[in-house]
Amino acid sequence: MNTHQPIVIGHRGAAGEAPENTLRSFALAFEQGADGIELDVHITKDGEIVVCHDATLDRTTNGSGLICEKSWEEVKELDAGFWFSDAFVGERVPLLREVFELVPRGLFINVEVKHAYEGRMEKALLAFLRESGRIEDVVISSFDHKVIHRIKQAEPEVRVGLLYSADLYNHAAYAQQIGVEVHSLHPSHHHFEKEDAVAASAAGLATYPYTANDVRDYQKLIDAGVTGIITDFPARLRKVLGA
Repeated sequence: MNTHQPIVIGHRGAAGEAPENTLRSFALAFEQGADGIELDVHITKDGEIVVCHDATLDRTTNGSGLICEKSWEEVKELDAGFWFSDAFVGERVPLLREVFELVPRGLFINVEVKHAYEGRMEKALLAFLRESGRIEDVVISSFDHKVIHRIKQAEPEVRVGLLYSADLYNHAAYAQQIGVEVHSLHPSHHHFEKEDAVAASAAGLATYPYTANDVRDYQKLIDAGVTGIITDFPARLRKVLGA
């Protein structure tokens, strides 16, 4: 019987119960027992790193258009909670530094880079992490593995992870071909089996599958021995782990 307990990682906070990627969502995740959070970042035209999944504002705010074409002054006036429920009207798109101020030092933060923006994001993010003094709390992940390679080369101290949805034949072997030291694998939970987790662990890789929300999927990943589980419902996963 596997006695390993994976850490609970709130996907965009507690996105199943609060508007994703807002301060209320992140706070709720920790209230529900999360050990860490996953979030997404984009950059404004004036160089501010904001936390939002989409490149555009249309789906999760009352604004529209590309974030990279807006100033922070424009973005901060938008409502990012009304679409979820009336209880969250007035929530706004946060800056990455505001999320770091909310999250206690030492807790896990998975920052997903959605777009390189011709290198602007990489430079801004690394400058922010160096200034924050919290590189050790962070894993930077991306579906763009060239971005991950560049980030690790630019700052060897930062931990990087590979996001992917492919059903790879050998997950650990792929990570070893990237050309830099990879800390973690972030596969779709649909394409990650126990043998994959065992091989990854043997190769010294942490494993953080996304985005599992059903109890059956939780149990499968717990039995596989993954390092952490990314979920929209931290309280639900915490209950399963405590059972």
